[in-house]
Amino acid sequence: MSSVLYDAQGPRAKRRNVLFTIVFLIALAAVLWWVINELVEKDQLEWAKWEMFFTGTEAWSTYIWPGLENTLKAAVLAVIIALPLGAVLGIARLSDHAWVRVPAAVVVEFFRSIPVLVLMIFGLALFSEYTNVSSDDRPLYAVVTGLVLYNASVLAEIVRAGILSLPKGQRESAMAIGMRKNQIMRLILLPQAVTAMLPAIVSQLVVIVKDTALGGAVLTFSELLASANTMSAYYGANTIASFTVVAVIFIALNFALTSFASWLEARLRRSKKSTGAVVGAGDVDDINAAEVGGTFKTGAGQ
Repeated sequence: MSSVLYDAQGPRAKRRNVLFTIVFLIALAAVLWWVINELVEKDQLEWAKWEMFFTGTEAWSTYIWPGLENTLKAAVLAVIIALPLGAVLGIARLSDHAWVRVPAAVVVEFFRSIPVLVLMIFGLALFSEYTNVSSDDRPLYAVVTGLVLYNASVLAEIVRAGILSLPKGQRESAMAIGMRKNQIMRLILLPQAVTAMLPAIVSQLVVIVKDTALGGAVLTFSELLASANTMSAYYGANTIASFTVVAVIFIALNFALTSFASWLEARLRRSKKSTGAVVGAGDVDDINAAEVGGTFKTGAGQ
């Protein structure tokens, strides 16, 4: 028996899949057993290592909460600046005018090619040499600068891919009834493209939250991960427990962000403003590969 999407498995394939599943579960259980056994032998699961996170507030008020506050501050500032900047650059890359399209493409490709850590270090040197920003605030400014420059260029490609994923008929119909280019973009293309772009945008926002840790590792920015280092040393090299708690907080943050985006995406699709297209990270690369002389040959309707 077969379906349109795949061939139904036969008896041998089913037995093979069951065997692979059993082998995988046994291997996973063995790895978990080894990890837990090692932790127990090194006294990492003793209550004394974990009790400060459950019975007192010192670890939270002194280390975790200030670090989390700085992480959220840097991430929120970067998102607020990078999102509109990325949208402007993405729309500029679709312009019919070369004097707009080419400079936008140069800016996007330049900053997308540089590692975000290098941009942060460059930002720190820039604020140190040419501004009056205090030494206490420079790490935050440098982290936000690096995150904005890099992620705005990535978001620009996501916006461009989202708009190009729409059927060509959307633009042609709007032109046929006499709408101007900015009206077509603002009233027709962008509202529909937002739904298609949401999964890719959320993935990039998660990257922004996690990349704030680079500032703590290199620029002495006191974000959540850097606070975990200090906390671990204060409680007697309590590394496993401290970083486990911080990892759980990062997972909770990203899960909350992804859940909110999923809810928003479902709500937008129910509003009937979507074409059903979804833009992923691979679509951005596909569109880059399909560019020919500034003309983009992708989109659902092509």
